[in-house]
Amino acid sequence: MPARPGRHPGADRGGPVDLDRARRILVVRADNIGDVVTTTPALRALRAAAPHAGIDLLASPAGAQVAPMIPELDGTLATSASWQQLPGAGGADAGAEHALLERIGAGGYDVLLVLTSFSQSPWPVTHLGLLAGIGTRVVHSREFGGAVATHWVTPPPDGTHQVDRALHLLAAIGVPDRGRWTALTVPADARHRAADLAADLAADLADRPFALLAPGASCSARRYPAERFGAAAAQLARAGLPVLVTGAEKEAELVARVVAAAAHPDVRPVPPVPLAVCTALIDRAAVAVTNNSGGMHLADAVRTPVAVAYAGTETPDELRPRSTAAALLGRAVPCSPCRQLRCPYGHECLDVPPGTVAAAALDLARHATATHDLPEEDPCAVPATP
Repeated sequence: MPARPGRHPGADRGGPVDLDRARRILVVRADNIGDVVTTTPALRALRAAAPHAGIDLLASPAGAQVAPMIPELDGTLATSASWQQLPGAGGADAGAEHALLERIGAGGYDVLLVLTSFSQSPWPVTHLGLLAGIGTRVVHSREFGGAVATHWVTPPPDGTHQVDRALHLLAAIGVPDRGRWTALTVPADARHRAADLAADLAADLADRPFALLAPGASCSARRYPAERFGAAAAQLARAGLPVLVTGAEKEAELVARVVAAAAHPDVRPVPPVPLAVCTALIDRAAVAVTNNSGGMHLADAVRTPVAVAYAGTETPDELRPRSTAAALLGRAVPCSPCRQLRCPYGHECLDVPPGTVAAAALDLARHATATHDLPEEDPCAVPATP
C-alpha cells in the first residue's frame, strides 16, 4: 500500500508502549512558558498511564518555571537547548551538549517523549536520548531521522491545536487522553504571597475585582503596542475596574511604559515576582488582558477569562484558550500565519483600537463565573470579538 501524502514510508512502525512498566520517563518541551502549559493534558494522561513511574520535564529556563504548578511532574531538567536557539545567538556549546548528555544519562530514563510544535525538529534531543541509553524514544516528524527514534509518528496537520498535537503523540503509543483542558495547581505559598502583594499595592483590591494585564511576549511580533495597552488599561480603570500590570524582570521597562501611558492612579505596576505568584494573581483577577503569549495560557489554565490581543503569527485554532471564556482580538491579514519574530510590515494584524480591548475585557469580567473548577468536559472559548 502506498504511503499517504505527508507520511514517510519509514514512519509509524512502532506500537503501544507498556508505560505501566516504565520506571523513569523524560518528557521534552524545551521552548516557552505557554508551550509547557499546553502539555498539561498530555502529562495528565501520561501520569494515569504510568502511575508508578518518575516523570521529569526537560524544559527551557523559562518553561521550567511552570513545573512547580504541574503535580504530575516529579522533576525538571532546565536547559537552554541548542536546538531551540537562533543561529548567531551565541552558537552551540559542545561542552554544554556533553553536560546535558551526562544529565540525561544520569536520570536512568527508559522512555523519552519529545513534544514539539509543527516547525520544530525532534531529532537533536532524540539523538541525545539514544546516546544516553534511553530504550524507548517517541517523536513526531515528517522528516527522515533514520533509526534514532524507536517510535516515529506521523504528526497531525500543522494547524492542529498544541494540546491535541501532544495527545496525538501519546495516542500513537496507546495512551488515551484524560481531558483536553489545561490545568495548573498554584502552590498555597504563592497564593498567600499574591494576596499580600495585592493588599500592599492597594488595600482596596482585597475586596474589589481587578484586571491583570500582561503586556509581554517572547517576541515583538506578538506584542500589542505598550501605548495601546496603556490606553485600554485607562479605560478599564475609568469604568471602575482597577488594573495591575505585570511582567518578568526583563519586562520592567515595558510594564513601566504601559503604566505611564495609562496615566491613571488605578493602573499600577506589579514588581517582578516568581511565575507561580504571577499565576496566583491571574487567578485572583476578574479578567486577564494579554497577548497570544504565556499570560494567555496561564489565564486559561486557572480559568480566568482572558481578552487577547492576538497577533497573526499563528492561527487562533493552534493556541486558543479552551478552558475559560476568551475574546481573541485581531485583524485578518493575508500574511497570517507569518511565524515571524519581528513584523516586517506595520503590525496590521494588531491594529485593534484600545477601546475594543477594554470593552471585551469589561464584558468578560461582568460575565465571569464564580468558580474556577475543572470542567466536566472540554468547554469552548467564546467567539472572538470582531
